Amino acid sequence: MLAVKATVIQKKKQSLSQQDFYEATEKGYRISYEESEATGFEGSVTTLETEGCRKVTMNRTGTVEANLVVDIGEKQHCVYGTPYGDFMIGITAKTIRSDLDENGGMLFFLLCFVDVNSSYIGDFEIAIEVKAANVVA
Repeated sequence: MLAVKATVIQKKKQSLSQQDFYEATEKGYRISYEESEATGFEGSVTTLETEGCRKVTMNRTGTVEANLVVDIGEKQHCVYGTPYGDFMIGITAKTIRSDLDENGGMLFFLLCFVDVNSSYIGDFEIAIEVKAANVVA
């Protein structure tokens, strides 16, 4: 069993840890975890799939649903579900870095020009660390 530690950095840092599912795929790695009350998405499962350092796809199912594609240099439009309703967001990734392997590792992406309903809301850095569950951070 591996543990996921996800950090979203904007003006403040928030760290979350859950038990997860982690496996190699044909193009990269799949990370799947149950959301908690702390994220605001309790009752949902989030799955991230990497394609090297080029693309990350996020699917969230359950009480809240979303499907996001993060692709270097290409703006993607996605419907993003929240407990307060769904809205359209636009995402352009500047950087995706991954050193994930069979033992875990780090996945980092810098999202630039994130907009909601065509109104700019900010840039975000997302870092996800995957490591053996028995390792203390």
